[in-house]
Amino acid sequence: MAEAAARLTARAAIALVAEGFTERTPPPPPSGPGPADGPLGWDGYGEARARARERTGEAESAVYGEAEVAGVRCVVLAFEFGFLGGSLGERTGDRITAAYRLARERRVPLVSLVATGGSRMQEGMVALAQLQRVARETVLLRAAGVPHVAVLRDPATGGGWATIGAGADVLLALPGAQIGFAGARVRPADADPAAYTAEGQLAAGQIDAVVPAGELRATLGRWLTALTRPAPGPVPPPPALGGAAGPPATGWDAVRRARAPQRPRAEAYLDVYFQERLPLVGDRCGGTDPGMLCGVGLRDGYGVVYAAQCGTATLPAGYRTAARVVRLADRLGLPVLTLVDTPGAANDAEAERAGAGASIAEAFAAVAGARVPVTTLVVGEGGSGGALALAAPGRTWVTPDSYFSVIAPEPAAAILKRPAEEAARTAEQLRLRPQDLVELGVVRGIV
Repeated sequence: MAEAAARLTARAAIALVAEGFTERTPPPPPSGPGPADGPLGWDGYGEARARARERTGEAESAVYGEAEVAGVRCVVLAFEFGFLGGSLGERTGDRITAAYRLARERRVPLVSLVATGGSRMQEGMVALAQLQRVARETVLLRAAGVPHVAVLRDPATGGGWATIGAGADVLLALPGAQIGFAGARVRPADADPAAYTAEGQLAAGQIDAVVPAGELRATLGRWLTALTRPAPGPVPPPPALGGAAGPPATGWDAVRRARAPQRPRAEAYLDVYFQERLPLVGDRCGGTDPGMLCGVGLRDGYGVVYAAQCGTATLPAGYRTAARVVRLADRLGLPVLTLVDTPGAANDAEAERAGAGASIAEAFAAVAGARVPVTTLVVGEGGSGGALALAAPGRTWVTPDSYFSVIAPEPAAAILKRPAEEAARTAEQLRLRPQDLVELGVVRGIV
């Protein structure tokens, strides 16, 4: 069951996260208020709206205006679920699109507090067409480099979830909130109810965090600071952690050092580099990869996007998540740090079915197309294209406990039809040591 805060009124939800709210109203429609029972002449619709106004004190199912969240000036858009289930009608669309425009004109973040059952049936296709208006404003907001953070209350379903909610840059949810395209009354009878909860959507990589109401204001403040204060770029690579003082003597030594269980992993590097990390979870296609850590880190009060491999074979969902956060960084002007550490991309049958090649291509394209500076540090294994997909051309460094190779020595030996014991000799021929990589000109240096 959703916690009580998820069912707050629009104004109570605003008060939960923001201060100094100044409400705005969109200009009146040029065609006037329209017929009392709406564009379809739905019998009793006018009376239902009047009752909703009397019950909630609101003129429509959405409220918007300017406010401050933890000291950051924002435009806040909040749904009033008590007004016809927070449904989207034509006049609701006026308010939503006006909120997007106001954020774009002011160049301040948009914070959406979503609680909606979807499009308003009493207005038919006129109501559904509001989703196209929202989609257009989403495109314009992204093009302007203005961040959008959505907070999903209870419920967040239908077109409101599929546009305003799922279309945001960062998706937070209150515990227990119902989230899904299908509302409770139209789901298949045998549907797993857990799939339609905030916690289920987090596990599926569809949202970024579940945040208790008492922590929401502070969490939003950290996100808004990170998204609107880009660190001066390019950022430096982290210093090497642990390990030996000098580079390895042989290629096989480099491989063994990179694979050593006690070697510091990406999470240790991120903890040293950032004062705080705000995770971005999942590929928005139903997949997550625990071996790929992505998000925005706060470093000296400034935001840096990161994507870090954790030493495992990277799944297609991991590459898609990394590509998503690099594209977000590019839109918002945030520098990027990538940490490379993988024996290679996952290549089992499940990975192939999940689009291994396409997801790697997506990551390559995101890094190659980034207009913001990308800095890369290889902290362990750099196995083939699965590692190179996250590496910044011209701005990649390596640690003394790492290697980077066209392919790992064992499969290289197998491809050359050599016995397994020839892997060490093959490693030497591959010239994969940190100092070899510097000499070959494929990395800038050893940190």
